[in-house]
Amino acid sequence: MAQASGSPDVPSMGRRQFMNFLTFGAVTGTALGALYPVVQYFIPPSSGGGGSGVTAKDALGNDVKATQFLASHNSGDRTLVQGLKGDPTYLVVTEDKSLADYGINAVCTHLGCVVPWNAGENKFMCPCHGSQYNAEGKVVRGPAPLSLALTHVNVQDDTVFISQWTETDFRTGEEPYWA
Repeated sequence: MAQASGSPDVPSMGRRQFMNFLTFGAVTGTALGALYPVVQYFIPPSSGGGGSGVTAKDALGNDVKATQFLASHNSGDRTLVQGLKGDPTYLVVTEDKSLADYGINAVCTHLGCVVPWNAGENKFMCPCHGSQYNAEGKVVRGPAPLSLALTHVNVQDDTVFISQWTETDFRTGEEPYWA
């Protein structure tokens, strides 16, 4: 007698495909679930909202308030705050005791050191390899190849906000390399 082509002991191709799909889905779901926290670790948290930029933070992580800041600083001062991407950024107090509309990123363009302000010399002087920048952050002595990056500084409801500078660099007349 001839045997029927559909033996009950051998699963049909439809059932086999379904089991493969189910196994693939379970393995993929588990792998993605395990990778999600790893990917989130490398994405920095957002610290600002809307188009205003990020809120400048002081050394203790508090929002910088313009009136308090200006009351405790003199004309010509350059003071570090936490700016874009957490980078140290200088706020500049102008001669008329107001905040300049720009900030200066304090990360040296040579090897990434934080460049301190030297009030006696009236310039930024990198302690690592001797690069120097004028009062506006323009490089005046190498080995740093570029000027310090600029940011916009604006005040809304007495809170200081820092945002990306995308316009022409007023110090050099060139397009910003950091944008």
